[in-house]
Amino acid sequence: MQRLASADPDFPARFEALVADTREEGPDVAGTVAAIIAQVRSAGFPAIAELTHRFDGIAIDQATVEVTPAERRAAAAALPQAVRDALETAAQRIRAFHERLRPADLEMTDALGVRMGARYRPVARAGLYVPGGRAAYPSSLLMNAIPAAVAGVDEIVIATPTPGGALSPAVMAAAEIAGVARIFRVGGAQAIAGLAFGVAPLPRCDTIVGPGNIWVAEAKRQLYGTVGIDMVAGPSEVLVVADASARPDLVAADLLSQAEHDPSAQAILMTDSAALADAVVAEVERLLPRLATEAVARESWARHGVVILLRSLSEAPPLIDALAPEHVELMVRDPAPLFGAIRNAGSIFLGETTPEAIGDYVGGPNHVLPTGRRARFASGLSVLDFMKRTTWLAAGDAGLQALGPVAATLAEAEGLPAHALSLRLRSR
Repeated sequence: MQRLASADPDFPARFEALVADTREEGPDVAGTVAAIIAQVRSAGFPAIAELTHRFDGIAIDQATVEVTPAERRAAAAALPQAVRDALETAAQRIRAFHERLRPADLEMTDALGVRMGARYRPVARAGLYVPGGRAAYPSSLLMNAIPAAVAGVDEIVIATPTPGGALSPAVMAAAEIAGVARIFRVGGAQAIAGLAFGVAPLPRCDTIVGPGNIWVAEAKRQLYGTVGIDMVAGPSEVLVVADASARPDLVAADLLSQAEHDPSAQAILMTDSAALADAVVAEVERLLPRLATEAVARESWARHGVVILLRSLSEAPPLIDALAPEHVELMVRDPAPLFGAIRNAGSIFLGETTPEAIGDYVGGPNHVLPTGRRARFASGLSVLDFMKRTTWLAAGDAGLQALGPVAATLAEAEGLPAHALSLRLRSR
């Protein structure tokens, strides 16, 4: 675990190194994924079957790769009612929030009588990747599938790894609640390639979304252009900004809630209180042995945990913007000034009563968020990731006569005579 202090002479250099370290894949991952994609492209489903057997330990063929409706119902029926009720509550809140994000079509007429606008239409088919390696995450399924359904996508399909062949009751129930049409027991880069190319019986998708490991993220990056994607996601991140009023045990628990995701996850504390910083570090050590995920969380904290001591919290906003974290928690007496000053963050959680974990499940906003400093230019998953904006224009005769000669002049200046001709032939 690193400790930085803004008062130290070497702070700028050490902080810049922190910003530069996104904890993501190297060239070896890119090369391996490129080989998998090429194998799926050339060999088709046999390549997917071979890779699934190699990585997940299950044998599939074209008849068994899709989870049947009976299998889905049987698995979902094994879910405890309390968990299903929790999934229903989460789904209702996610749906309500994303319905408010659905964009409206636009139409306007200018002073020349030219009509113009934009209309939004959903993609026909969306592929959702649901992780199933370290753990099965039904919450991720809801966060991916419900915005797609709200957008009006015709068909929602899922690819999810099933190591050992077992189906997750929670994932199957979440798929039922969210209205998922089809589920395929395929994971990894081969699943992304199968959905991008349409390797039967996996259908070809217009867009693929959802978090995954470095192999999945790299496959999405390489296949962008063949298929739309939401983002390239990396290891999870949280930055907790806390003042002396914060409870050290709550801060420590929130840091560990991200550290337990993955050894490459990152938890950062930023504070103006040296006493709080010391207390939080002690609380992390006290709480770690209580976690079933201690090994993962401890490795993440040891390798990537950071405590940054500031002279004043007024120093925080530009540092936060440089880190552009996936999650920011503002555990301070009055979060409003900091909240207003932050430009770059995937999602912000205001006050001690709003831990990031509530946003993972039942808050309403999406938990699929940009990582690896990408909140500088990217946003969390929403209905917009499943929709296309088409602009339209109707000039009319008056508009054409007023604007045509101007456009023709510009076309001629750019050396495009056919453009100019198409305009001048219409001009009186």
